[in-house]
Amino acid sequence: MRTKRSEELFKEAERYLPGGVDSPVRAFKSVGGSPLFITKGKGSKIFDVDGNKYIDCVGSWGPLILGHSHPKILSVVKKVLSDGTSFGAPCESEISLAKLIKEAFPSIELVRMVNSGTEAVMSAIRSARGYTKRDKIIKFEGCYHGHTDSMLVKAGSGLATFGQPNSLGITKGTAADTIVLPFNDLEAVEKALKEIGNDIAALIIEPIPGNMGVVLPRAGYLQGLRDLTTKYGIVLIFDEVITGFRAAFGGAQELYGIKADLTCLGKIIGGGFPVGAFGGEKEIMENLAPLGGVYQAGTLSGNPIAMAAGIEMLKQLKNKKIYKKLERSGQKLETGLKKILIESGEKYTINRVGSLLTLFFTEKPVVDYQSASKSDAGKFKKFFWSMLNNGIYLPPSQYEAWFLSLAHSDQDIAKVLAAVKISI
Repeated sequence: MRTKRSEELFKEAERYLPGGVDSPVRAFKSVGGSPLFITKGKGSKIFDVDGNKYIDCVGSWGPLILGHSHPKILSVVKKVLSDGTSFGAPCESEISLAKLIKEAFPSIELVRMVNSGTEAVMSAIRSARGYTKRDKIIKFEGCYHGHTDSMLVKAGSGLATFGQPNSLGITKGTAADTIVLPFNDLEAVEKALKEIGNDIAALIIEPIPGNMGVVLPRAGYLQGLRDLTTKYGIVLIFDEVITGFRAAFGGAQELYGIKADLTCLGKIIGGGFPVGAFGGEKEIMENLAPLGGVYQAGTLSGNPIAMAAGIEMLKQLKNKKIYKKLERSGQKLETGLKKILIESGEKYTINRVGSLLTLFFTEKPVVDYQSASKSDAGKFKKFFWSMLNNGIYLPPSQYEAWFLSLAHSDQDIAKVLAAVKISI
C-alpha cells in the first residue's frame, strides 16, 4: 500500500487544521499512523491520493446505502445545481422530502429540516424543554448524539448521579442538567425517575447504538422506556441519525414497533449531502418558531441540493427489496466472519442488525458501554492496518459500526472475508 502522498498532505494539513482534520476520528488516533486522503468513490470502492483502491465498509459513516456516486443521485443534483445553490427561502422540495419522511415514520406529524444530526439533537432537546417547562435530560452511556454541550457529558459515579463534563468548554450547569445512565438497564431508569422523574424534560437514546460499536437493545427495553416516559410526562427522543432508513425504511421504530415523541434524523436523508431533521408530535413541534416560543433557525436548512438528493435517496429506499438485499449481505458477512474466527480460535463478539455490524475483540457479550470497553483495542489496531493493507477500509476505531451498501456484491464480501482470514 502506497501512502507517501497521504502522509505529505497530512503534514501540510496539520499546519492549517487542528490535528490536521475537520473531525477527530479521521485523524486515526486510535489506530495510529496517518489518515488516508480520499479522492473518489464509486459503488462499493474508494480511491486515495496514492492510487490505492479499497472496498469501503464506512460509506461516509452510514448515509451511502446505495453506494458511492449513485447515478440517479448525481443526476438530480446536477439538474438542481444548474438552477442555483441556495436561496435562504422556501423551496418546493422541502415539502416533498417532508412527505417522504412522514410516510416512513408514523410518529412524525411535523418535521423541521436542519443541517446536521448534531443540530437535530440540539433542537429536539430544546423543543422538549420548551414543551415540558422542565430542565433536565437523561442520556445513556456510550450513545453518541453529536457534539452539542449537553450531549458531551459522561456518566457520574452512580446510577442516577448527574454527569460530568467530557470535554473542555462545557459548563458545570450544563452537566448538572444531564443525567447519564447505563444502556440496556431499565431498572436504572426506573430508579432515577422515582427520584427526579418530574424534573426530566426528555430522555434521548440511540435505539440501536452505533458509536460504541453496534449494540442491540434487550427484549422489552425500548418498550419499557416508552412506558416510563409516558408515565412521567417525559418526551421520548429517538436519535435515529444512524438507524433511520438504515435499519429499516422506518428505522428502529419500525423494527421494534415503538413510537417516539421526537425523532432525530440525518446522514441518509441528504443522499450524501450535509443534512439533518427532527420531527414528531404536532403538539410538541408547534412550539417551534414561528408558531411558538422555541427558537430554531438555519440559513441553509432545506437547501435545494440536499433536498433533491434526499428525495431521490428515499424514493429508492422505498423498494423493500433493498432491505432484503442488505440483510442478506449483512448475514453473509456475519456468517463468514464467525466461521473464520472460530477456526482461528480468536475471542470475539459480533453484533449486527441488517447492514450494520461490529466485530468486537472480546468473547463476552457486548450489551452496553462497559462491556464494549472490554474489547482489545490493541488487537483491533493490528487488525485494522492489516485489513487496510489488503484493500479493505474499515472504521478507524474498535468502537464504530461497519456499514454495507447496496453496491457491495457477493464478490466484495468474499474479498473482505479473505482479508479477515489473513488479518486475524
